[in-house]
Amino acid sequence: MFIFKKTEDLRNFLQQKNNGTRDIGFVPTMGALHEGHLSLIRMSKSSNSLCICSIFVNPTQFNQAADLQKYPRTTSKDIALLAKVGCDVLFLPHESEIYPSDLDTKVEIAMNGLDTVMEGEFRPGHFAGVIQVVKRLLDITSPSHLYMGQKDFQQFSIIKHMIRTLDLPVNLVMAPTVRAENGLAKSSRNERLTAEQKEQAGIIYKTLSAAGDVLLRKSVDTIEADAIKTLSIPGFKPEYFDIVDGNTLQPVKDVLNTDWIVACTAVWAGDVRLIDNMILKDEG
Repeated sequence: MFIFKKTEDLRNFLQQKNNGTRDIGFVPTMGALHEGHLSLIRMSKSSNSLCICSIFVNPTQFNQAADLQKYPRTTSKDIALLAKVGCDVLFLPHESEIYPSDLDTKVEIAMNGLDTVMEGEFRPGHFAGVIQVVKRLLDITSPSHLYMGQKDFQQFSIIKHMIRTLDLPVNLVMAPTVRAENGLAKSSRNERLTAEQKEQAGIIYKTLSAAGDVLLRKSVDTIEADAIKTLSIPGFKPEYFDIVDGNTLQPVKDVLNTDWIVACTAVWAGDVRLIDNMILKDEG
């Protein structure tokens, strides 16, 4: 596995290696890798001749400096995991490589309300930072395919919107959420949970599943209210449980006339914030 810390070095390597004839798969991460990330690497490798992973803890998407400092950094372990699954290239840049002082990297596009609901309501400015860093990384790596996980469904939707709006030459692929035996979605933040919290957090998956079971029998408002009650166990505090249109992320008003329905939630387990979602009705 090749490791690059400089943008120029990576670009030179890709130019020599590729010459525009090879498919490149790209998986952007913030490190603290787990099986969810590795599943993206495997998917990328299966469909492309070159697989690139980046590890960069992006400061522009954190609302609080304390959260940025607490984010787990396990670079040596991450490198070993990537090498084990056969990742071809790791991009491990310093902040100055992603945000050089002489380059304006901000992305100004109309978000059509995608960034103000759910995560956007509780983490203002977060998605501006996400599209900023993803656009910059796409500019550097020039991949054919970009791989992202379903667990961050709102992030996926916003990146899809950015790619369409800017007409970027990359195919966005969504990979299914990887879960623990009790249904807890794999996340770097899980490292901060106690063993008891991890076990209790299985209630998130159960609640999402239950919403799907009654989607055609109860009103959306009732399902959401019931879910909030179910998730409000001792030590856990739900922030939202929203049933939304998978295309617009707006609240579903008519289940029968909405083709793509997704239940999304954020729950505090102690001082760790967990997000998850489930597709309740598939547009396809």
